[in-house]
Amino acid sequence: MNLFTEMRALVIDALEAMQAEGVLPDGLDFKNVAVEPPRDPLHGDMATNAAMVLAKPAKMKPRDIADTLAGKLAEDARVEVAEVAGPGFLNMRLSATLWQGVVKAALEGGKDFGRSDMGAGKKVNVEYVSANPTGPLHVGHTRGAVFGDALASLLDFVGYDVTREYYINDGGGQVDVLARSVYLRYLEAHGQDVAFEDGTYPGDYLVPVGEALKDKVGDAYVGKGEDVWLADVRLFATDAMMDLIRADLKALGVEMDVFFSEKSLYGTGRIEGALESLESKGLIYEGVLEPPKGKKPEDWEPREQTLFRSTDHGDDVDRPVKKSDGSWTYFAPDIAYHYDKVSRGFDELIDVFGADHGGYVKRMKAAVSALSDGKVSLDIKLTQLVKLFKNGEPFKMSKRAGTFVTLRDVVDQVGADVTRFVMLTRKNDAPLDFDFDKVLEQSKDNPVFYVQYAHARVCSVIRKAEEAGIAAGDEVLSAADFALLDHEAEITVAKKIAEWPRLVEIAGRTNEPHRVAFYLYELASELHGLWNKGNDDNSLRFIQDNVATSQAKIALARSVAVVISAGLGILGVTPAQEMR
Repeated sequence: MNLFTEMRALVIDALEAMQAEGVLPDGLDFKNVAVEPPRDPLHGDMATNAAMVLAKPAKMKPRDIADTLAGKLAEDARVEVAEVAGPGFLNMRLSATLWQGVVKAALEGGKDFGRSDMGAGKKVNVEYVSANPTGPLHVGHTRGAVFGDALASLLDFVGYDVTREYYINDGGGQVDVLARSVYLRYLEAHGQDVAFEDGTYPGDYLVPVGEALKDKVGDAYVGKGEDVWLADVRLFATDAMMDLIRADLKALGVEMDVFFSEKSLYGTGRIEGALESLESKGLIYEGVLEPPKGKKPEDWEPREQTLFRSTDHGDDVDRPVKKSDGSWTYFAPDIAYHYDKVSRGFDELIDVFGADHGGYVKRMKAAVSALSDGKVSLDIKLTQLVKLFKNGEPFKMSKRAGTFVTLRDVVDQVGADVTRFVMLTRKNDAPLDFDFDKVLEQSKDNPVFYVQYAHARVCSVIRKAEEAGIAAGDEVLSAADFALLDHEAEITVAKKIAEWPRLVEIAGRTNEPHRVAFYLYELASELHGLWNKGNDDNSLRFIQDNVATSQAKIALARSVAVVISAGLGILGVTPAQEMR
């Protein structure tokens, strides 16, 4: 039940009636006609821009269109008042029965209230985390993991067929460094003293990997050259790191559908095949790039390389895919990987990258556009840095990683639910401060607590009602007399519930799951506000002497919990049944 969609349909019907009567000319395009909350709630419940967007194509004054449209809308029983403001804005106040009906719809819809078919079953691939398999996930990966996972759940909620994917960067030289690091731990397990030099990874997380390698091969690699052990240790170490990463993700509540190996692209003809596809479209050529901005001419050595004509698809400069020595650039396997995704039949692709990948956005979008002939869209979301604080001071904790704070460090400190919610309290491209003390604080200033407390309060009301002999199951509550919800404070809560279906569609359309977290805080605030009013006005308390009145009021509270539970489900957070 989307009241905004319903009222927009009413506006369109009225406009079409005006056309039939000759008030408006035929052939007008109504696609930009919107119905949304007014900027100032004092102006009404909903507003439409119809007169403003149709005035120019209709060659009429906005006010003249609005006056006639207001009269048409006022004829509908759902509209109590339709008022024209300013040059032609039209505000509507709706009947209380509409808002009361939202409570019933929420209870009957349950966990599916607000679900949408907006995505129409389109296949969308969301790739996120995709950390190098060289160590445990750090706090930056944590934000990308939470954002990507919540986005995937959001898109599923609004009707997309979603695949969650992790791209394993196991094709580059960093995995050789990992193998050498594990080999040092392997030697250490054999009692040797070792030194971590040449960029090898010193983190303690590799100690058990070295010991496991010893258990597997004994002393077979001791004193041997890399030609003997590098390939085997590389594979062993990568598998061990991916086991660690999977366990970290599971601790955060993240499960992938697909793990795709970069290494599988090498030596299989898949990189060549992707580039041949681009070459067949005239987009691959041999050339010399201009020197990078900021480089002095004497520092620049022009070299002929194999280039992708990415400027034909919106990039600033063409990009090299093969170096002058014949080896692939980093961009080449990424093109092949996205070609594979396009070939798998996805309608839309979403990549979640860290903030340091900003320079990769245009070239990757150009590649997907070229590979799919513009038929597959790519949206790249960048997640900004997370700054950790404890006791008001910058917090740097490093138990196992050697150089950074791990995902497990954060989850062990505050739990997965708190971690996930807090990571979504800012838009993905805005920096985020994560204060270990504040996120556990029980106050209105802590959105995690405030939303969970609202859900727990509703659960408490239902328990107390049942203890008092008042039936409070969803089936009973959905049959309550909602006309008893006639106080302005109760209608205000119902109005906020009514925003949910519209909110999730907007969030899904813009790929912005943080909107869900913001909305849940606002909804929780309305519930807490109603609760506090009940402390001064007994008629607003959820449990009354009259059973029918109690059930109507409990139904309102329960509908809030239904929406909070659905929203937290999208965010990957478990709703609290009680606060401790």
